Amino acid sequence: MSAEIFDKAKGILEAIKSAVPKTAEEIEQFRIQYIGTKGSIKGLFGEIRNVANERKKEYGQLVNSVKQAAEEKFTALKEAAEAQADATVEQIDLSVHGEPLSLGSRHPVSITMNRIIDIFQRIGFVVAEDREIEDDWHNFTAMNTPEDHPARDMQDTFYLMNDPSRLLRTHTSSVQARVMTSQKPPIRIIAPGRVYRNETISARSHCQFHQVEGLYIDENVSFADMKQTLFYYAKEMYGSTRIRLRPSYFPFTEPSAEMDVYWGLNNETDYRITKGTGWLEILGCGMVDPNVLENCGIDSKKYSGFAWGMGIERQAMLQYRISDIRYLFENDVRFLSQFKSAF
Repeated sequence: MSAEIFDKAKGILEAIKSAVPKTAEEIEQFRIQYIGTKGSIKGLFGEIRNVANERKKEYGQLVNSVKQAAEEKFTALKEAAEAQADATVEQIDLSVHGEPLSLGSRHPVSITMNRIIDIFQRIGFVVAEDREIEDDWHNFTAMNTPEDHPARDMQDTFYLMNDPSRLLRTHTSSVQARVMTSQKPPIRIIAPGRVYRNETISARSHCQFHQVEGLYIDENVSFADMKQTLFYYAKEMYGSTRIRLRPSYFPFTEPSAEMDVYWGLNNETDYRITKGTGWLEILGCGMVDPNVLENCGIDSKKYSGFAWGMGIERQAMLQYRISDIRYLFENDVRFLSQFKSAF
C-alpha cells in the first residue's frame, strides 16, 4: 500500500514538471488542479495515515517537495505571462480617423472682462487685484462710508459669522483703498474681480457678480481728464461717439456722475433695452472725494483723481443680447458653447 501511495505522489510531481500551460486560463487551471483547496496535492496529505510509520517522514518530505514544485512553477508561469502582457504593444491603425477633441470656450464674462482690461491697458492703466474677504475699514470706512453713514444701507452685505468685522467685499473699491495705502501717487489702476451682495436672485440681479473699477490719482487731475478717458472707453467698447454724464451720488466721489452711451434706436430690441431713449447707462464715476485721499494717507491738497466702476455682467449682457443674468452662472454648456468663436 505504501508503495502505491509513493508512486502516486511521484506521478503528480512528474506531471507538474512536464505541464506547459500557456494562456492565462490554462495557468489558472494548473493552480486549481494542483494547489487549489480541492487539488490533488491536498489529497496527498490525506494519504499519510495509510503510510507505514517508519516511512511517514520520507512521505511527508516527498509531498512537501511536490507542493513546493507546484507553487514555484505557478509563480514562474504567472510572472512570465504578466511580463509578456506588459511587453505586448498595442498595434495602432494610423489610417483610422481620430476622435475629434471637444473644445471648450471662454465664458462671456471672461471675454468681456478681457476686452475692458485691454482697452484701459492701452492708455497706461495696470491691473490690481486683492482679497475677496475684506475688512470693514478697507471696504467701507476708507471709502468715506463710516459705520453711521446712510450709504451703507445701499449695499446689503455678507458678513462672516465667526468675525463680523470681516465680510465678502461689496465692490472692488477695497482694492483701490489697499493700493492707495501702499503706493504713492501717481496711481493708475483698474481693479477687476468678483463681488458679493445680499440681493434676491432674478433675471436682472444676482448675489455675486463682477466689477471693473478704475482709479487715477496725480497732480492736477481734472473732471475733463475723466471725461476724455471714459469717452475713449465708450468709443473702443461700443463704437459710440456720443456719451453723456448725469449728476449722481456715490460716497467716495464728489462730484459724481452716471455715464450713458448713445446706443441707438435701430430696432425693437434697442427700444426695449434703452426704454425708448436710445441712451444706455453703463457706469458710475466721479472725482475722488478728498476725504478718501486723506483716509488713505494721500495729501488731498496736492493730489486729485477720478474713479469709475462698472458691472461686467451688465456689459456682457449688452454685448451679447443676454436677457437673463442667471445664464451667466448656471454653466449650461448649451449656452456657453455659443461663445466658441468669440475671442
